[in-house]
Amino acid sequence: MPNQNPLFIPGPTNIPDRLRHAMNVQTQDHRAPDFVKTFAPVLEKTKTVFATRDGQIITFPASGTGGWEACITNTLSPGDTVLVARYGMFSHRWIDMCQRHGLDVQIIECPWGSGAPADKFEEALKADTDHKIKAVLVTHNETATGVKSDIAAVRGAMDAAGHPAMLFVDCVSSLGSMEFQFDNWGVDIAVSGSQKGFMLATGMAILCVSPKALAAIETATLPRTFFDFRDMMKANASGGFPYTPPLNLIYGMAEALKMLEEEGLENVYARHHRLAEGVRKAVAAWGLRLVAQSPDLYSDSVSAIYVPEGFDSNKLVARAFDAYGVSFGIGLGEMNGKAFRIGHLGSLTDVMVLSGLATIEMAMADLDYPIALGSGVAAAQEYFRTTRADTLKAAA
Repeated sequence: MPNQNPLFIPGPTNIPDRLRHAMNVQTQDHRAPDFVKTFAPVLEKTKTVFATRDGQIITFPASGTGGWEACITNTLSPGDTVLVARYGMFSHRWIDMCQRHGLDVQIIECPWGSGAPADKFEEALKADTDHKIKAVLVTHNETATGVKSDIAAVRGAMDAAGHPAMLFVDCVSSLGSMEFQFDNWGVDIAVSGSQKGFMLATGMAILCVSPKALAAIETATLPRTFFDFRDMMKANASGGFPYTPPLNLIYGMAEALKMLEEEGLENVYARHHRLAEGVRKAVAAWGLRLVAQSPDLYSDSVSAIYVPEGFDSNKLVARAFDAYGVSFGIGLGEMNGKAFRIGHLGSLTDVMVLSGLATIEMAMADLDYPIALGSGVAAAQEYFRTTRADTLKAAA
């Protein structure tokens, strides 16, 4: 029997049949006029998801990590100082990349489970009277801990410090799932990917770049070839690519944008919040706690959940897969063995989430966790059932 169980990892996400069919295209000439007619609107319509008018959309055949590299190599020079807070695995990896590129990385250490420390950013920027710091790097949604940071507050801190640094944001696991305001939050480069909120296969890094960041290209001296913004923008201007594009993903992206438009971005964000709240109700019913330290930090695309003392979260995730064929996220970095993760983003419904909660409950029961079988599912059911009724009443 084919395995049709949904994934509950924070990406790659489940691919709707509609998008699988859109990506299932025969090889085509990417220099032909019909490709231009498909690709140009994709770049323009993606601006809506970033909520930008002036931002430049630039894509590369890569994952989000390639987007990070494109971000720093196009705007910075060896020895430049960047300011980063480490509060999870993905902020840590961005730090590692910057160090490997010979940047001077000023690190603010934070507890895992906390978010981007706007107050500490402001303090560090005010102390930098020579303006050596060229960029502040922030992970919007830290998937290792299930934490969403306040990007508007970070921009507010930068403005309060009167500092000219650029603001770079990793929104790989938030874009298309949670609200993102590129222009209003004063972001200079936002990095995302095809495999999360856009519900596609992995393989396309998607960036939005401000005029300020584009201007920085002229003085940046870090080497780049494959990831050169200028080469890509020059080719994009005529509807093309400087090398072979990920044709299938571009066709998929065109359809994904239609799907997001049809649902409406506000409805997309509301759906993700609703699904996340259902998961959080289940966690509370199990008597467990989230890694995120407070409700204002709760991510609507992934929940990281501590297992009880004396239990190994990796064994729990392994049990769910081996016994029931369902994937959940393991604990990363400091969370290794301490927490598991439930991804609730992309192509998911109430019913699909309930199936995931039922599965992880069975795995916990198999391993003698101190939970009542069915308790989390019942809590989520009650939340989904009653809020669905409220939604129907409001629409009537």
